Amino acid sequence: MMVIDMQTDFCGKGGYVDKMGYDLSLTRAPIEPIRQVMAVMRSQNFTIIHTREGHRPDLSDLPENKRWRSRQIGAGIGDPGPCGRILVRGEPGWEIIPELAPLAGEVIIDKPGKGSFYATDLDLVLKGKGIRNIILTGITTDVCVHTTMRDANDRGYECLLLSDCTGATDYGNYQAALKMIKMQGGVFGAVADSKTLLAALA
Repeated sequence: MMVIDMQTDFCGKGGYVDKMGYDLSLTRAPIEPIRQVMAVMRSQNFTIIHTREGHRPDLSDLPENKRWRSRQIGAGIGDPGPCGRILVRGEPGWEIIPELAPLAGEVIIDKPGKGSFYATDLDLVLKGKGIRNIILTGITTDVCVHTTMRDANDRGYECLLLSDCTGATDYGNYQAALKMIKMQGGVFGAVADSKTLLAALA
């Protein structure tokens, strides 16, 4: 189970998404379904992997175009915000929200980009554990979750995205992202809701 970017900057008050002016209820909607699935999967000894998007404090891994675009919408990455410097590693906004905090020993992947494989050791971790199937949860469905799913699919992983365990800053984009996955008989994997998964696990 991957829990992607459930950080204060994306779903907490005063974070990056909040500062951009988006409706936080859309990125907070997956919190309770993720919590429920994670509790069951932990009890059955599934591997839980968390990701955090963020950049080095000196911003040496932040592309200029990414910083420029973020500043155009009033929430410049690396700039001061209510939760510390926006999307910077070690700042309060970069931390995973308390409701979904990792347990000791659970893998945390720190990534500088949208995909969880780019510039990380995620592929090594998965292969080292013999994992071939990934259940994707987190935010945002249309950006970080989708990018991770596409990359995983190209690497031969079988992917399942849980629709109620993901969310986006725009509901139309969320719906479109789900539709894209299901095209061509499941071009990037499969989509289900958490109740269906939990019933299957039971």
